[in-house]
Amino acid sequence: MRDDVVEPAPSLDKWEEQIRHVAELINATDKVVALTGAGISVDSGIPAFRGAQGLWEKYDPAEYAHIDAFLTDPKKVWVMLEEMAQIVTTAQPNPGHRGLAELERMGHLMAVITQNVDNLHQRAGNQNVIEFHGNGSRLVCLRCGRRYSVEETEYAEFPPHCQCSMILKPDVIFFGELIPVEASQRAEEAAVNCSLMLVIGTSAMVWPASEIPRVARDHDAQIVEINVERTDLTGRIAHHHIGESASVVLPAIVAEVKRLRKHAS
Repeated sequence: MRDDVVEPAPSLDKWEEQIRHVAELINATDKVVALTGAGISVDSGIPAFRGAQGLWEKYDPAEYAHIDAFLTDPKKVWVMLEEMAQIVTTAQPNPGHRGLAELERMGHLMAVITQNVDNLHQRAGNQNVIEFHGNGSRLVCLRCGRRYSVEETEYAEFPPHCQCSMILKPDVIFFGELIPVEASQRAEEAAVNCSLMLVIGTSAMVWPASEIPRVARDHDAQIVEINVERTDLTGRIAHHHIGESASVVLPAIVAEVKRLRKHAS
């Protein structure tokens, strides 16, 4: 394929009825919550962790993504982290991120619970973001607890160090670490109180985030899954599944919500 050839956007004809129905559900409530995973950021150029092109195909998570690995050899782990940082810092919010921000501005979306650490929801404009796995734009010292912004350290040395001389760690949750209590509590509260949950770009495999859609459904929320692949949620927990990229589906849903609002006014 030539570099100057732009592939056409995928047709949503197959999902037109589902998109219209989901827009109607959203239009009827101000208690929508989104749970997002790596899939929503793929179109921003950030590779997913799993799959053929996933990060874990290159780096064994047991060697690079477990807290014990970081504590044992932080310099080795920082080789992977530096590669990730170079990708994330150049990434921009895509139409999927912007679609969620627009739903929040319209008064329908009350929270985004994200497993991502790329800060793209915040940059797109979402105000209420529950960082379930932390945020890679911050660094934290495991000795004294001091936090830094990435810009503040500017990686003047590699790997970056705290003023107390300890090697800094990204302020994200590694395997083997607990989800922050505040994030866990806020996520559960959002799941319990929402009437509609959009589950976007996540395989729903990693506990405890995988329990969030189940909690929402147990409290009578409608579950809408937007994912190019079928998952453990599809047909079991999710009431609806739209098998296309969030960067295509969410703008279409937002456009339909706006049409419904205009028609009602």
